[in-house]
Amino acid sequence: MTYKVPFVNYPAHYRSMEREIDTVIKEVLSKGDLILRSDVRDFEDNMANFLEVKYAVGVNSCTDAMTLSLVAAGIKRNDEVITVAHTFVATISAIVHCGATPVLIDVGEDFNMDMEKLEPAITPKTRAIIPVHLNGHLCDMERLVSIANKHNLIVIEDSAQALGATFNKKKGGAFGLAGCFSFYPAKILGAAGDAGLVSTNDKNFAEKIRLLRDHGRRGKNEIACYGFTSRLDNLQAAILNIKLKYVPNWIQRRREIVDLYNEGLSNVPGIKLPPPPNSDTRFFDVYQNYVLRVSKRDTLALHLKERGIETIISNPIPLHHQKALGLLHFNLPNTEQFAKKVISLPNVPELTDEQIEYVIQSIRSLYTE
Repeated sequence: MTYKVPFVNYPAHYRSMEREIDTVIKEVLSKGDLILRSDVRDFEDNMANFLEVKYAVGVNSCTDAMTLSLVAAGIKRNDEVITVAHTFVATISAIVHCGATPVLIDVGEDFNMDMEKLEPAITPKTRAIIPVHLNGHLCDMERLVSIANKHNLIVIEDSAQALGATFNKKKGGAFGLAGCFSFYPAKILGAAGDAGLVSTNDKNFAEKIRLLRDHGRRGKNEIACYGFTSRLDNLQAAILNIKLKYVPNWIQRRREIVDLYNEGLSNVPGIKLPPPPNSDTRFFDVYQNYVLRVSKRDTLALHLKERGIETIISNPIPLHHQKALGLLHFNLPNTEQFAKKVISLPNVPELTDEQIEYVIQSIRSLYTE
């Protein structure tokens, strides 16, 4: 289906940088620079500077970023790792793939980990916490880090949706032992396929990630440990290097779009809007997703689809209700309520003001009938 307002406009996104992207692809392929070449190293350096951390290591996805981070941190079978169910399944999968046990706690009104629920979930088996910075809004990392330090726990940040977001002027991915980033094409900084990265201020940890991503190899001949195939593709790194310089402007446009949506949808009955930019000066939100909580959610989704507006409903079945995952024993009332009410509207820099107004009027036409 061709949408009048697509959720992500990949063709328009590409056309805005077409010459630069085509040039760098030709350069990489002409030189045969395909695996762990200078483009990867340059991107790692550029990302470390952007995130204001000492080290960044490119891997093939955020899923692997989290899995390798848990392995490098020494998480093993029978360890417990606390996280949330209001996330993409990869967060929990990474814990399970390490042989550890996921312990799920509920989220608060900001869709992020409820800090009131965190400390009661800690047991003698707890080894780590994975906060998920959802929708481009960071968790309350001051409280989380304080609790983690009190109990000597490792913090690994799922920053897949939070590139550039800050809490008290410190960027997501710089608080814990590791930050894990996704460059899936729909992200604020998207590759032309899968790509990810681990950020850290720990030199030894960064070296462990480098070993794990490339079969445990140190140089050409020495095998330092068992590892994986999880290298950031050099061609993807070259494309990401082109795009990275545009990220601040893309974030600013997303924040402008949020202001337009919030203004146009204010006072519409049955809709709860996300907080506007600068509503809490501790946080700088990047709005990876613009998420509404609405009554008649499924009716709204169909209503917008009929008008050519693409939306996303994340986790309509909460992860802890997915029988195959074996998580049915968790009671997470907020997570369950949000699964029934949340819907994400298009929010990408390529949106025109006319498209935004069309979305607003389409929503108002349903709720004000």
